[in-house]
Amino acid sequence: MSIELKNEFGNIDISNETIAQIAGGAAIECYGIVGMASKHQIRDGLTDILRKENFTKGVIVRQIGNDLHIDMYVIISYGTKISEVAYQVQSKVRYTTTKTLGMDVKSVNIYVQGVRVTNL
Repeated sequence: MSIELKNEFGNIDISNETIAQIAGGAAIECYGIVGMASKHQIRDGLTDILRKENFTKGVIVRQIGNDLHIDMYVIISYGTKISEVAYQVQSKVRYTTTKTLGMDVKSVNIYVQGVRVTNL
């Protein structure tokens, strides 16, 4: 599935994987995020950190009408305030996606899949 944009020069198709890659990259830059988690691993009781090339497994992009909705599955660092980290991720993902794609993001939903103690 992809998102279609139309302008005076023609049509642009942006795949959901590309949007997920942009959103995942923005989320990883936020303080308190250890990594992205797969949305299916929580039912198995496993939460592995996804590498950069697999961000699309931890991000779901949906388009409803003209609205873009992003669901993100993250692992947060132990000792950080979860609500603050989630808010920062929402803000950063919304800003980066809007700036990069020129599309307004209606919602960014954060699902915390786990907490990890970072190695010093």
